[in-house]
Amino acid sequence: MSAQGSQNSCRGYQGYLWATASIVLVSLAQLMMKWGVGQLPPLPEAGFSALLESLRPHGMPLLCIAAGVLCYALSLLCWIFTLNFLPLNRAYSLLSLSYALVALAAAVLPWFGESMTLLKIMGILLILSGVRLIHAAPEKREN
Repeated sequence: MSAQGSQNSCRGYQGYLWATASIVLVSLAQLMMKWGVGQLPPLPEAGFSALLESLRPHGMPLLCIAAGVLCYALSLLCWIFTLNFLPLNRAYSLLSLSYALVALAAAVLPWFGESMTLLKIMGILLILSGVRLIHAAPEKREN
């Protein structure tokens, strides 16, 4: 393998590591925000001060929502690095893995209580198959 080929392989590996971090972080963000919002009372319609007063005793859910937003920000940073290392057509398809990951986590983790139906399983398998197809052929590089 040439030095150029080895360098391209290393860049691709780094790109997939950054993409994985981005996918995990964006999935965590979704799960944390869903849990946090689910713990909040119905929001009042009577102004900003009433909203603040109704949220005051709900520190943990608000902290979880804030942590989700932070995970989104970190995911964006990882995504910027991903785009530096991978071609866009490969990188972008990887983002769909977060849909599968969130659906699985929401069904497995007891505090979400979401169901896993045959149709959902088939959808997850289609997502995984699509990503696999996009990444099956070696990337052609122009010299």
